[in-house]
Amino acid sequence: MYNFYINPKNKKGHINPELQGHFSEHLGRCIYEGLYVGENSDIPNVNGMRKDVVEALRELKLPVLRWPGGCFADEYHWRDGVGPKEIRKKMINTHWGGVLEDNSFGTNEFMELTEQIGCKRYINGNMGSGTVQEMSEWVEYMTFDGVSPMADMRKANGHEKPWKVDFFGVGNENWGCGGNMTPEFYGNNYRRYQTFVRNYDPKNPIFKIACGPNGNEYEWTDVVLETCFRKAQEREHGFMDGLSLHYYTVPGDEWEHKGSATQFDEKEWYKTLSKTLFMEELISRHTQIMDKHDKDHKIGLIVDEWGTWYDVEPGTNPGFLYQQNTVRDALVAGINLNIFNKHCDRVRMANIAQLINVLQAVILTDGDKMIKTPTYHVFNMYKAHQNGTLLDSHIETDCIGLEDKYMVPNLNESVSLGEDGKIHVTLTNLSAKDAYDIRTVLTDTPVKEVKGEIVTGKMNAHNTFDAPETVKVQAFDDVKANGNELCFAIPACSVLHLTLTV
Repeated sequence: MYNFYINPKNKKGHINPELQGHFSEHLGRCIYEGLYVGENSDIPNVNGMRKDVVEALRELKLPVLRWPGGCFADEYHWRDGVGPKEIRKKMINTHWGGVLEDNSFGTNEFMELTEQIGCKRYINGNMGSGTVQEMSEWVEYMTFDGVSPMADMRKANGHEKPWKVDFFGVGNENWGCGGNMTPEFYGNNYRRYQTFVRNYDPKNPIFKIACGPNGNEYEWTDVVLETCFRKAQEREHGFMDGLSLHYYTVPGDEWEHKGSATQFDEKEWYKTLSKTLFMEELISRHTQIMDKHDKDHKIGLIVDEWGTWYDVEPGTNPGFLYQQNTVRDALVAGINLNIFNKHCDRVRMANIAQLINVLQAVILTDGDKMIKTPTYHVFNMYKAHQNGTLLDSHIETDCIGLEDKYMVPNLNESVSLGEDGKIHVTLTNLSAKDAYDIRTVLTDTPVKEVKGEIVTGKMNAHNTFDAPETVKVQAFDDVKANGNELCFAIPACSVLHLTLTV
């Protein structure tokens, strides 16, 4: 029996909906075929956007979508993607598969997509190969409500009123594909570029995000914050609202051999979960560095690329990063979302990579067919945390696994008081074989009603176009409530959501 303690009286912070954000890049079949099929497609669409996909994303209450990249962002020139489609510039996507990019999905189309989904917008600007003027004029094109060449261009392209841009990233992975910069060089360039990301609507200021570290590159965080925030504060103000962090869960020891998405054993199961739990250490250590420069937590840590990365599915283009999605990925999603909740005082947004048909996708498509992945179902359960209040919680755990190097705690959790006034508990069982008895105690808080739902199955179970509901959300009713105590057994390989009426 494992004791699980929840103190509803101790409120720890606000859980931004954006912790459950997503990422869409011009990569493989994420944009084209996944989100956008064009107005003339036989696949049902609204202004080119797939109806089935948009409906599924609306069901998730998808809070924010990042676009156009990724590495693609730092070779993307926004003018190529506006105006009449028949005259838009064609290019080769040199980062992802060497395929033709016809720019038929550009700024106006992204704004249309986010309007249909009903989500916020996170635009990633081009610092790597773009100019200050280009970035500045893109912001003007999107957000200026007045007389100017860029506003006139937007109006001529069919959109009279400006759009709201919620988040803007100044460059992407500038330590690598975005220019191979040093942190000092990037920091000084960030100061320059962000100056011209102007807030044309003071009532809706743009949240500016600087390129942060690759995983455990702690020096990058320290140097960029020293250059762009603390020194700037001493003179006038900090130049950023957020700092990004990228970390992928890769079970293989080499990038050339990352491991199969579906063919893995119990040893690789624990290795994967151990590596995904490294997110906890990354957030904690980067937060310590951020606290040195920003004691008041004005800057948000933005984990805008995370998720599993395996070898591509056999027979698919290696540059398209198409992979299947199993119960293992469901556990990775639940573990990370719990970690983000627990660190909501510093982590303000996170964006899983990527939305459709790429890496740890929530949706896979094949022509007019669409399936929801195990990761989709976890996000659908966790949406109850959006805009909730983090509650103090702790669960007893044991270390499990098959190798000393990759031992993991058997349980992982987070708890919130939801907007609906109910307590939402999310709990993952990391064991590949064992169920665990859980005794939950709520401090001075009797429970009136419990409703449960669960995603579970064999560790490599996954959905296919022939069997789209092998893994899905199921009801979980075997909970005994007695006053302020709950008792239940959580199955192996599970992500559980309990809704408590108190």
